[in-house]
Amino acid sequence: MAAKREGSQMAIIGAGSVGSSIAFACLMRSVVSEILINDFNPKVCEGQVLDLQDAAFVSSTKVRVGTPKECGQADIIVITAGARQKPGESRDELVLRNEDILRSVLDGLQPIKKTAILMLVANPVNVLTCMAQKLSGLPPHQVIGTGTYLDSVRFRVAVKDCLKVSETSVHAYIVGDHGDKQVAVWSSASIGGKPMLAFEEIKKMDRAAEAAKVAHKAYSIIDLKGATAFGIAAVVSEVALCITLNKLSVVPLSTYCDRFDACLSFPVSLGTNGVERIVYPDMDETELAMVEESAVATRHACRNYKK
Repeated sequence: MAAKREGSQMAIIGAGSVGSSIAFACLMRSVVSEILINDFNPKVCEGQVLDLQDAAFVSSTKVRVGTPKECGQADIIVITAGARQKPGESRDELVLRNEDILRSVLDGLQPIKKTAILMLVANPVNVLTCMAQKLSGLPPHQVIGTGTYLDSVRFRVAVKDCLKVSETSVHAYIVGDHGDKQVAVWSSASIGGKPMLAFEEIKKMDRAAEAAKVAHKAYSIIDLKGATAFGIAAVVSEVALCITLNKLSVVPLSTYCDRFDACLSFPVSLGTNGVERIVYPDMDETELAMVEESAVATRHACRNYKK
C-alpha cells in the first residue's frame, strides 16, 4: 500500500462556478496542502483566488493562481474547463465543443507529472476521459472522470427516502454513462445484506420512473439556475481524499473498462496510484444490455474525435 502524499498539491483548470465550488469544497476539508487555479480569463481567476483566500483561515490549505506549467506538475489535476451545457442540450452534444478545449488545456499542461492523477469533470465525461487518456501521456489507471458518482449518490438518496434508512447504508450504483444512458443497477443492490428488490416498498416502486428522475435531476437544476456545481464539488473533494489518503474506497468513476472496451463509469478501488481495480456489479440481462449500448456509443464517439 502506498503512503499518503505529503505536501500534496491540486490544480483546478477552470475558475467558473464548478471549478470555484470544487476549490471551496476542497479548501473547507483541507484535502491537499495547496490548491492552484488556472483559467483562460486571468481576471476572473485572480478574483476567485482572492475570494477563496478569505476563507482559508479555517483550513490548512493554501490557494493561489497557478500557471499551466505549474498545474501540470500537481499531484491531482482537475479539469473543469469546458463549454457550459445549455438548457435542453444533451451531454453528447457537448462533445465537439469540449474536445478542442480539452486538447488546448492538456497541451498547456505538458509536460504532465508522471505520477499525477488526472480527473475529468467536464461533459460528456466518459468520452472526454477517453480522449484525455490518449492525449495526456499518462497510464489509463491515472486518468479518471467523475462519472456516475453523483448519480449514484442521488440514487441512494431516492432509496433512502423510500425506505427510511441512511443513504450510506444503501449499496447501490448507477453505472455506464453519466446522463441520458445511465443504468441503475437494481438487481444486485442491497441494504444491510438484504437484496433491495426483496423490500416490499421497492417492489411497489415505479423503478423506471425513479431511475429517470435521478438521470434528469441535473437538467432540472440547469433549467432553474443555469449550472450544477455544489454536488459535483462534494464528489471531487471526496475523490481527492481517496487519492491523498490512499483510502482505496470503492466509488463509481469513469475509467477504461477492458470488459467493454470503452471508458465507462463503474465502481473502482481508488488510491494514491489511481485505479487499483474495477469492481463490476452483477447485472441482469436488461441492465447489461443497456451498459453495452452505452459502450458502443462511447467507442463510436471516441473513434470519431479529431486526432
